[in-house]
Amino acid sequence: MDVSKAFLHGELEEEICMSLPQGYTPPPNTVLPANLVCHLLKSLYALKQASRQWYKRLSSVFLGANYVQSPADNTFFVNFSMLPTGECSIVVVLVYVDDIMIASNDAAAVEVLKSLLKSEFKIKDLGPARFFLGLEISRTSNGISVFQCKYAQNLLEDACLLGCKPSSVPMDPNLHLTKDMGTFLSSPMSYRELIGRLLYLTIKRPDITFVVHQLSQFISAPTDTLLQAAHKVLRYLKTNPGQYWATCKETRRSITGYCIYLGSSLICWKSRKQAVASRSSTESEYRSMAQTTCEIIWLQQLLKDLHIKEVAPAKLFCDNKSALHIAMNLVFHERTKHIEIDCHTVCDQLKADTLKALHVLT
Repeated sequence: MDVSKAFLHGELEEEICMSLPQGYTPPPNTVLPANLVCHLLKSLYALKQASRQWYKRLSSVFLGANYVQSPADNTFFVNFSMLPTGECSIVVVLVYVDDIMIASNDAAAVEVLKSLLKSEFKIKDLGPARFFLGLEISRTSNGISVFQCKYAQNLLEDACLLGCKPSSVPMDPNLHLTKDMGTFLSSPMSYRELIGRLLYLTIKRPDITFVVHQLSQFISAPTDTLLQAAHKVLRYLKTNPGQYWATCKETRRSITGYCIYLGSSLICWKSRKQAVASRSSTESEYRSMAQTTCEIIWLQQLLKDLHIKEVAPAKLFCDNKSALHIAMNLVFHERTKHIEIDCHTVCDQLKADTLKALHVLT
């Protein structure tokens, strides 16, 4: 569903005035005083308070209808109830500014929610979700799939690479990107726009996450060599998915890379440079385990909000046995005393039996 003129629904809490709009005509025989202004009663677009007040107005409608706001995601609302038949009714609402996505196992509850929203706002019912924020949603007998094929095709078309020769990898394994390679671009805007669009594409393309993360570090001063590397990612999008992982030669910081599955479905992934330089591969792997653990905790909270019960601890696989030993038997010694306390969240979760750490081959 899409709310029309969403920001105009916000109620202002501060006293805000604006100059008279162009074209304002006073009543006949009326002399306006100097410096006349309008006292706003509702928010307008371009006000700093507009988005905040709109969200406050919308969330009050959901909360008033007995929806629960998720502590893991403030734009996520859930209504859970028991039907007279003894079955569970659940309605899940996800909000992005003025776009509202609804999922439920109860058609009657969805109609009640739609009627409520229509009574409060001018809103369009767009029917079953097929496109949402650049994501394509497909329903088959096997389930629901989300992909970005059209988005990727638009990227190739805008870069004039629809007829390019495909690449089997997103980045040359022997190429180590640095800020000094190549000639600086006279107009860096095209590079920045391309990287920004590629970053959004990583929502459904984990195979290019690492490369795009590398390229995004040079948007302040891109070169022609970096632009060629970005175009290689586009040429890779024309062929089958693949992965390549490496380390950062620019800062010597390790890269945290993880993939999280719910059953057999890949639902979350990340490739990100660590905030500090690690003193050993064991410390680097231990930091990666900590970041992955925090993501798992967040997902567990979302599952709890969806009333999905966990039947067993989450399994955390790592290919470094030393890091696993530290997580399972934390001791104060030379290899761990310099690691920040927040990294030891893995050990805390293992003790609480919400996580189970296992070794996996590289």
